Amino acid sequence: MNRRHLTTIALLAACLPLAAAAQDWPTKPVRLVVPYPPGGNVDVAARTVAEELQKGLGQPVIVENRAGAGGMLAAEHVARSAPDGHTLFVAANGPLLFSPTIFGRPAAYHWQKDFLPISTLTMTPLVLQVHPSVPAQTVGELLDLLRRKPDAMTMASPGAGTTNHLLSERMQAISGVKWTTVHYKGNAPALNDLLGGQVQFSFDQVSVAQRFVKEGRLRALAAVSDKRLPWLPDVPTLAEQGVKGVDGQTFTGVLAPAGTPAAVVNRLSELIRKLLQDPAIVQKFYAGGSEARGMTPQDFAAYLQREEATWLPIIKAANIRAE
Repeated sequence: MNRRHLTTIALLAACLPLAAAAQDWPTKPVRLVVPYPPGGNVDVAARTVAEELQKGLGQPVIVENRAGAGGMLAAEHVARSAPDGHTLFVAANGPLLFSPTIFGRPAAYHWQKDFLPISTLTMTPLVLQVHPSVPAQTVGELLDLLRRKPDAMTMASPGAGTTNHLLSERMQAISGVKWTTVHYKGNAPALNDLLGGQVQFSFDQVSVAQRFVKEGRLRALAAVSDKRLPWLPDVPTLAEQGVKGVDGQTFTGVLAPAGTPAAVVNRLSELIRKLLQDPAIVQKFYAGGSEARGMTPQDFAAYLQREEATWLPIIKAANIRAE
């Protein structure tokens, strides 16, 4: 037997444990750890896929909510869990990419070091919206108002470092117009004050905004996207109105602790991407204002790299910190 044959045998032997790990997994219930309380879009995404994953895995899939510290409690818990595919992180932009910087604990974890991307679940675009009392029908008119009376209007943010807040910072940097931002502890109180007219405008996920826009309780000025949104097709994009370079969305996605066998990661990614093509799942997410969108582990990692490169410099330049 020559050296080439020995090398081939060695490579095949090395692959056997990985194949066995994927074949045997899961051997007990799988936990999807969510960094927010029940009811939000991340929690809904986790519960939507959990039911279908359970069918494909033959084991219970349990959603576990661990809210706190901007999602860091959940992230750290998963990062320190056994890398065996039984504890997974259902993440979003803030908890995964931004919270360690915003909370002043950059060494707590990093997605490239402590996690393995599996697949995205959903993408949710945002809109720029105003209270009906604001005398602006376009983004240009809103910016003119803010230039003339910068203290007359305030923007509602669901929290420092959220995608909503970061879009506001980016738009101020690009437009050269400044405004006051009021940070709330979550989207619900921010939305309530916007509906009541205590604050005048906000960036918000279309999953939340569409209902109030269609009821006439809020007015959408722009889609924060590279194209018009199917939920609000008559609302032009920011780019259509001359504001280019402001584009963002919130994602939900699944990650495993670093060290999880690649065979398990790949099997789980294939299962997730397959179920996200189910018309019933697609429609369920669409009805809630989100797009069902899976990615391979490699594509998800590339997406996270781009998001981090786009938004972390803004966080640092604006010195955004948790309040």
